[in-house]
Amino acid sequence: MKYSIFFLLSLCIGMCALAQKVPETSKTDFTKEALSQYVYTPSGDSVTMGSVLQKHRNDVVVLDLWAGWCKDCIAVMEQNRALVKRFPKVKFIYLSFDRSDSAWKASMAKHQLSDKENYWFKAGWKNKFTNYIDLNWIPRYMVIDKKSKIKAYYIVHPEDPKFLELLGNFSK
Repeated sequence: MKYSIFFLLSLCIGMCALAQKVPETSKTDFTKEALSQYVYTPSGDSVTMGSVLQKHRNDVVVLDLWAGWCKDCIAVMEQNRALVKRFPKVKFIYLSFDRSDSAWKASMAKHQLSDKENYWFKAGWKNKFTNYIDLNWIPRYMVIDKKSKIKAYYIVHPEDPKFLELLGNFSK
């Protein structure tokens, strides 16, 4: 019995470590296939990720991938709000992995995101966009520059010093 508990505990720790593994390659562009992935607006309209990013072609954008069921995402909500205030020139786009439209809308309201730019991956966690960006953990942040190039590919905390420095450089 003692060994089986140790084995299960070791397995869980190992799986968690793999879940947060930094991708081996940091991509700098999106493929056409990734950008063809549909997301949904709060009003129920479907749009492609390409059209979402095209709308902000001349902006610095932070993609904030999150979900209302994600304890790690909820734990950093105050820090996320502080980032928005600290870097007003940066556009923040929230991409949700909530399990249903109603859960997503309730999460937006609960966490004061209803007045922000929000989209929902109705297709779920595994789709053309998330497969391309090697999504293995949320929260996850990506920074896209004014030329639609990925400048930060894998950030998992809003107070990551490299993330803050990059946003600061773009805000000058």
